[in-house]
Amino acid sequence: MHDHDLTNARWRKSSYSSGDSSNECVEVADGVPDIVPVRDSKLAAGPVLLIGPAAWTRFIGAVGETSSRP
Repeated sequence: MHDHDLTNARWRKSSYSSGDSSNECVEVADGVPDIVPVRDSKLAAGPVLLIGPAAWTRFIGAVGETSSRP
C-alpha cells in the first residue's frame, strides 16, 4: 500500500451536484497519480476512498448507464 499525500489535492464536485450550499455530494481530487481519491463533501476531514483508475472508469460508466434507465 502506498501513502498518498492529499494535503494539496484539488477537490471538485460533479457538475450534476445541486447548486445549493447543502454539500450533499461526493468530491473527487484531480491530479493524484495512480488513484482517484473520493470523499464525502460533508466530511471533508473524514475518510477518503482511494480508487484505482480502471475501477473508477468502470464505476462512472455504470453510473451513466443506470442513470438513463427508467
